[in-house]
Amino acid sequence: MTAPAAWHGELAPGQGRDRSGELTFGGITAAELAESYGTPLVVIDLDVVDASIAALRAAQGGRDLEISYAAKAFLTIGFARHLADRGVGLDVCSLGELVTAERAEFPRERLTLHGAGKSDGELAAAAAGRVGAIVVDGLDELRHLAVMPVVSPSLAVLLRLNTGIEAHTHAFVRTGGDDTKFGLHPRDEEEAAAILRATPQLRFWGLHAHVGSQIYQPQAFLANAETLLDASERFARFGLEVKRIVVGGGFGVQTHPNAQAEALDLAATIGALSERVRSWSDALKVPRPHLAIEPGRAIVGPAGTTLYRVLAVKRQSRRTFVIVDGGIAENPRPAIYGAYHHVLAVRPHSGAQGEVTLCGRSCENDELGVAQLPRDLSGGDLLAMCTTGAYTYSMAGNYNRFPRPAVVGIADGEHHLLARRESLDDVLRNDILP
Repeated sequence: MTAPAAWHGELAPGQGRDRSGELTFGGITAAELAESYGTPLVVIDLDVVDASIAALRAAQGGRDLEISYAAKAFLTIGFARHLADRGVGLDVCSLGELVTAERAEFPRERLTLHGAGKSDGELAAAAAGRVGAIVVDGLDELRHLAVMPVVSPSLAVLLRLNTGIEAHTHAFVRTGGDDTKFGLHPRDEEEAAAILRATPQLRFWGLHAHVGSQIYQPQAFLANAETLLDASERFARFGLEVKRIVVGGGFGVQTHPNAQAEALDLAATIGALSERVRSWSDALKVPRPHLAIEPGRAIVGPAGTTLYRVLAVKRQSRRTFVIVDGGIAENPRPAIYGAYHHVLAVRPHSGAQGEVTLCGRSCENDELGVAQLPRDLSGGDLLAMCTTGAYTYSMAGNYNRFPRPAVVGIADGEHHLLARRESLDDVLRNDILP
């Protein structure tokens, strides 16, 4: 297995075409969804989500592996409830994400609180027992947490370390390496251990490190694990047993149908990680720590497609611009760091294709990317942007006072709303008249 969900030809996971050639999701046409919910529309194929989770479990191959979904990739109450029924954990990094999980009745013991700079309210929520564990990101946070009253007998604590591992990815999604805000520096480890030993209500659980996103090289994950295991030996000398090694997520997701380089072998990577933990514990004759991963994009990214309607086609001096009814407001990733999303025409076209620049309609040069699309494309046509399940809706805003789009879930040939489209009243709800 090379990926949790595979492309087939030009079609992303879960997509198909009916007899007339129109794009479908689980047998439902894109046109039907656009007619029912409007555009832009984020479509999440829950069957693909389930297939991705199943593929991660298959990669586990009977090994001791814990899977927790990174909520920052995409989260709604309905989606959290869907994940709760699949038995995975959930990583939250704000009160908003925590309350979303609580309203979905997500099991508290499977919730982990993350964040590089937690607020008093977030730390108090952890101390009150609203999560099963907390990943502490630095000394100041640990000192603050240590003086808070913990409601339950103890709170499980993992320390996030800065392992110094530089992953080959865009700087904006790199969360490891020496020059990053994340994690505890090695010079602070001994003091952190002393605080934990002196604070019985904080139960040391293990070590965590995450090196970035969209990583296709298994060596980055293995190097990260090696560094965490080395740190485990130091913490053992400090009198603390490491019971969990969390190597984060960031498993690269294929975004182009012909991108063979985007083919991280998850089964081999997870197998190598597990074997390294086993050999380390056997060599030192110490209890084997649990191995845990935190995929977000790898679970929901391939399951998402954004439907746009073409507003205008403009043939300028050197380029043809296709302007759609969305843009930077609901998908800022291409503008922020050049993220690529493959684009398809929803209905079949008999003519030749040509290169176009896809743009949003905001008052910015908000290019969504270059695509090969039919030359006879015109206003009113529907386009499908692939692999938009992660970090699109969750990063959406109201630039130009555009409402955020609806999100629809597809499962077993049926569709239902996960989030309704914002109204203009929603956009203006916080405005105060003088």
